[in-house]
Amino acid sequence: MISGFEGIQLTTLILIVVAGFAAGWVDAVVGGGGLIQLPALLLVPGITPVQALATNKMGSIFGTATSAATYYRRVGPDLRTAVPMAVIALAGSFGGAVLASSLPASVFKPIIVLALIAVAVFTAVRPNAGELTALRHDGHRHYVIACLIGGVIGFYDGLIGPGTGSFLVIALVSALGYAFLEASAKSKIVNMATNAGALLFFLPHGSLMWGVGLVLGFSNMAGGYLGARTAVARGSRFVRLVFLVVVAALVIKLGIDVWNENFA
Repeated sequence: MISGFEGIQLTTLILIVVAGFAAGWVDAVVGGGGLIQLPALLLVPGITPVQALATNKMGSIFGTATSAATYYRRVGPDLRTAVPMAVIALAGSFGGAVLASSLPASVFKPIIVLALIAVAVFTAVRPNAGELTALRHDGHRHYVIACLIGGVIGFYDGLIGPGTGSFLVIALVSALGYAFLEASAKSKIVNMATNAGALLFFLPHGSLMWGVGLVLGFSNMAGGYLGARTAVARGSRFVRLVFLVVVAALVIKLGIDVWNENFA
C-alpha cells in the first residue's frame, strides 16, 4: 500500500496541487471537480482505483467544507432544508461506497451520460431557470423531495461520483425551484456530507493515501474558497454558464469512457 510520497516525482505532485486547486474552484461554483482531480491522482505510480477514489474524497471534503462555510457566511442558505438533506445524503453515500467495492462503475456510465445530456438540454432551453428562487413546494412536501434528492444523489456519489455537485445543483433548481446561486450554496453542504459518507467506508479499509490526500485537500480548500467568493460576486447567471461548461465536459469524458469500455 502506498502512503506518504514514496515514488512520486515533484512534477506529479505539482500537477496534483494544480488539479486540486482547479477542482476546488469548479466544485465550489457548480460541482464536477472530480473530472479534474481523479485523472491527476491516477498519475501516481502504483495507485489503485480504490485508493484514487478514497484520496479524491479526502481532498474534496476539505474543499467542500471550505466553500460551504464561505457560502454560508455570504449567502446564508436555509439550513432547515440543507441539513436533513445532507444527513440522508451521507447515509446514501456510505451505501453507494459499499456497493462500489463489488460493482464496476462501467455498468452505470451509459445511464449517467444520458442523464447529463438531459440536464444540459434542460438548462440550455430554459435560460430563465434558476435566475431567481421561486420554490415549487412548501411544507413537508418540500423537505421530503429534498431528502429524496439527497439520498439518491448521495448514493450515486458513493458509487461513482463524477458530476455529483452538478446533479445536486440542477435537482435543486428544477425540482425545488431554487436560483442557481442558492442551489450551489446548499449543494456544497450536501456534497460535504456525501464525501464524509464515502470516507467512513474507505477509511477502515486502509485505502487512503494520507500524504497525497492532505496536499490535495489544502489545494482544494484554496480553490473552494476562491470559487465560492467568485460565484457569490458574479451571481446565478455566471453559475449557470459554468454549470453548462462543466456538464458538457462530463458528457465528453464519460462518453469516451463508455466508448472505450464497450466498442474500442
